[in-house]
Amino acid sequence: MGIRRITRRRAIALAGVGAAGVAGAAGGVGAMAYAQTHDREDGAATGAVPFHGANQAGIVTPAQDRLHFVAFDVLTRDRDRLVEMLRQWTAAAARMTAGRDAGTIGAVNGIPEAPPDDTGEALGLPPSGLTITVGFGPTLFRDASGRDRFGLAARRPAALAELPRFAGDALRPEISGGDLCVQACANDPQVAVHAIRNLARIGMGVVSVRWSQLGFGRTSSTSRDQATPRNLFGFKDGTANLKAEDTDLLRDHLWVLPGDGPDWMTGGSYLVTRKIRMTVETWDRSSLAEQEAVVGRTKGAGAPLGRTAEFDEPDFAATGDDGQPVIPVDSHVRLAHPDTNGGARLLRRGYNFVDGSDGLGRLDAGLFFMAYQRDPRRQFVPIQTRLSRNDAMNEYLRHVSSAIFACPPGVRDAADFFGAALFR
Repeated sequence: MGIRRITRRRAIALAGVGAAGVAGAAGGVGAMAYAQTHDREDGAATGAVPFHGANQAGIVTPAQDRLHFVAFDVLTRDRDRLVEMLRQWTAAAARMTAGRDAGTIGAVNGIPEAPPDDTGEALGLPPSGLTITVGFGPTLFRDASGRDRFGLAARRPAALAELPRFAGDALRPEISGGDLCVQACANDPQVAVHAIRNLARIGMGVVSVRWSQLGFGRTSSTSRDQATPRNLFGFKDGTANLKAEDTDLLRDHLWVLPGDGPDWMTGGSYLVTRKIRMTVETWDRSSLAEQEAVVGRTKGAGAPLGRTAEFDEPDFAATGDDGQPVIPVDSHVRLAHPDTNGGARLLRRGYNFVDGSDGLGRLDAGLFFMAYQRDPRRQFVPIQTRLSRNDAMNEYLRHVSSAIFACPPGVRDAADFFGAALFR
């Protein structure tokens, strides 16, 4: 039989969940934040990820459990000061990802009369798989008033276009955009926060924090060695995600190739971020059948509807006894699938978030969506356009933040720095 959904209003009327149910949900989310499954061996979870390489770490690196993401505005108009800060950031990132202090002197070895060149909260902690990934936003090349502050406007890639407004967007400008971004991922939240705090300290007077986001419990896998995690709706998320082992697919869908745009981006990737508020209280009042129809997968195994195992291919042609598609035409799985989007695929690295409550007795919770790709104009934009217009899940979501960044190739050696080729 095809699965028929009931409306949100009807689901709420049937459920009648009161304040006690909301309190229970809050406790459950808190438990999730501290009980994530580690599907790595301890050495891999606490060890160091190589910093230098052809591509930046933190993209195809097996997704860590914690995130601290920050977008910066550039304060200075002095190109040399900006370049010097990027050099300092690179040196500090190389040290911190190896488990060392951010500065050469460190948190406790300097003279007592001077501020330390490391804030100290990661003293005694292992590297914890820390990766630091840096990107450049469209406004670095030409700001909102049209100024080319650093002589970079002619070097802006065409693919680094401001994202269009999608149906249903409720974006807050103060937590959208940014001249620069830094993504710090680690298996210890204190290690990730330490990395961002020290880069912000180094950049004081050159940049200022525009907005930031903490995340827990990765919502996708970037390696076949990782189990598929669950999002705050309780469903497995990212089953069909690109994986580090998919060499040919990564070449076609992730990395910028020669001829795609300016040479300084060859070997890099474009990052789209979206903060998506989930109305979890409404979702929790929906029936299991409704939830599964909205997603297009079973909640337990994560199998496409009509199938038995998570990695079974969905059969979009299958119909039930009532003649209706087994996987509804407005289900998330159908609308996000590569077959529906001309083969377009993304490498997702999203995280759950719970930012307290909204003052109305509801959790401020959801998904901090991050996706890397070769060209957002051909990947994220058409996919999100289709989802924003037709996805049944939109009833339970609100997009409140949006940004796009060009993440250059990796730092090759100790003489290189983040985005060096852009400033030559």
